[in-house]
Amino acid sequence: MLNLKEGIDILAAIGGVNSLDEVQAVFRARCNQETLDKLDRIKNEDALLKIANAIAMTDPDEVFVNTGSEADEHRVRIMSLAKVEERPVAMRDHTLHFDLPQEQARIIDRTFYIVNPGEKTSVLAKSILRDEAHDYVHTHMKGIANGMTLLVGFFSRGPVGAQAAIPALEITTSTYVMHSANILYRNVYEQFDEEVERAGVFFTNVHSEGPNRPEDLPQARVFMDRSWLTTFSMFCTYAGNTLLLKKGNHRFAVDLCTYYREEQELSEHMYITGMTGSDGRKTYFAGAAPSGCGKTTTAMVGTDFVGDDLAQLWIDEQGTIRGINPECGIFGIVRDVNRDSDPYLMKALREEGAEVIWTNVLIDVHGVPYWVGNGEELPARGVNFQGEWWEGQTDEAGQPVPLSHPNARCTVACTEIGNYNETAAEDPRGVEIKVITYSGRDSDTMPPVWVARNPDEGVVIGASVLSAATATEVGAQGVRRQPWANEPFIPGPLADYMEAQFTFFNSDKLKTKPVMAGLNYFLTHEARGSTGKGLLGEKRDVRVWLGWLERWANGDVGAIETPIGFIPHYEDLKALFAEIDKVYPKALYEQQFAFYVDNILARIDLQEAAYRKEENIPDKLFEIYAQQRQGLEALKVKYGAIVSVEQLMEAAGLG
Repeated sequence: MLNLKEGIDILAAIGGVNSLDEVQAVFRARCNQETLDKLDRIKNEDALLKIANAIAMTDPDEVFVNTGSEADEHRVRIMSLAKVEERPVAMRDHTLHFDLPQEQARIIDRTFYIVNPGEKTSVLAKSILRDEAHDYVHTHMKGIANGMTLLVGFFSRGPVGAQAAIPALEITTSTYVMHSANILYRNVYEQFDEEVERAGVFFTNVHSEGPNRPEDLPQARVFMDRSWLTTFSMFCTYAGNTLLLKKGNHRFAVDLCTYYREEQELSEHMYITGMTGSDGRKTYFAGAAPSGCGKTTTAMVGTDFVGDDLAQLWIDEQGTIRGINPECGIFGIVRDVNRDSDPYLMKALREEGAEVIWTNVLIDVHGVPYWVGNGEELPARGVNFQGEWWEGQTDEAGQPVPLSHPNARCTVACTEIGNYNETAAEDPRGVEIKVITYSGRDSDTMPPVWVARNPDEGVVIGASVLSAATATEVGAQGVRRQPWANEPFIPGPLADYMEAQFTFFNSDKLKTKPVMAGLNYFLTHEARGSTGKGLLGEKRDVRVWLGWLERWANGDVGAIETPIGFIPHYEDLKALFAEIDKVYPKALYEQQFAFYVDNILARIDLQEAAYRKEENIPDKLFEIYAQQRQGLEALKVKYGAIVSVEQLMEAAGLG
């Protein structure tokens, strides 16, 4: 169990501000009249204490309060250009930010949960005892903002008034971080007190990049204080390490759902998008995938895009799952984003009108951003995060240097995306979630789409996500277990989180059970005995897999039952491929949906062995694995190690 407000509040201990009189003394000493007038609007005592302690701890020369007004947002942009955290590029309202070459992703090796003695965390996470964290923050963050301006913003992680929305403070010396927050989150300065009262909690984020030098990066840390819902980030600038409203606060939301809102809410690493059926019906999906595994592309495939990264889910009074996107913008990987696969996003990025922050892409001599896989003729020279770049450049090992980093990003408001359904996305009632998907990067095992036969099997699909390491994490290598694709953001033991999942999806309150499915876009020709190279599919195929799930959820198609769940019939997929003007050969269907039984069994063995090492994992997980193993082994005895779709149909009594 997680106990809130247990142990010392590190921010208060270092800041030393403990009363409202002391708060006002700090404000008067550090703030000009404009800032004092802005802070006077905030009455919540806990929030005022957090702000005052952040000021006292970091010791800035000035304080700027961002109210979210047009004037304040413009001022943040101007400050960022003046500070050269961002620089203008060719297109109006587009800017460029370069992170340090050594900090191009989340610093997972230096990211820690602050814990109390005896408090358990996920075995896949790093933790630090509260006393040690206090000493580190005191040493490295006290006075870190000296000579700088500290910016304070008031944001909401979700539409104002939504059941699962939680307000948050963003306190930072980085104008780039505040500019990003203005695009990615709803500014609720005017409603902050009321939203804190409604939600019962708020999150606090304190960050400073310090001198922003490569030599400081070994001291960089991201600390997340679970008990006090406060993050500390120092000596770093990459948004995944600094804009803690995102993944830092997502972790806190996961904790709240697991320990305080069980059978009520879930906080997930999921896109939300809607698909329009043939009769005009709207079916909304929420889907998990590890960063860099196609989540944004999947979200953009929908006719009614809501969000591409995070989702807050809850069971409403009618017994349906509702979902909101805690964000209102995209911090998206641009590698392989092009007009063929991502037309909506490309329009926002390449046609004037949108405000965009580019990070770690190449800028040519004309000030135009480029990135790997953009489908355009690429320049022979330019400047990227490492400095000057030219075609044919190699590194010290003689390897080609790509013109942009694999984790290069764009930050843009969702309202700039052509298929964004703003009305649905801003509705505090959320959208009804009928389909939930889980996916990773799996080159040789699972089919492109399969559906759980019941909620328990659905939870197990989520618990069994595997993914090849991507460029989104510093120091990640090889194939990793990524349970629910939420694993990097689950603070407590996985057993607790898993139990909350089983409880939620089996709740008697949930009258309309969602379809729960697995997706896999990454099967390769080589793994399926083909003479071809690369992936068996392409980005636009995603529309077919989601289209089939939409029809399944609404009872329009049948399926083939297998030991791991239901898979589609060929004719249904062929018809959906025709809708995207693509021929779908029967031979390709066979390659994609044949069962390579030994691979699936090895996958189950790997997961089970890992989970057996953890305490208190629910028995349901192992029961599902045992049932699947038994069914797969029976298939192997009858048909051999590779089972064709025809044989799967025969085994299901459909031959």
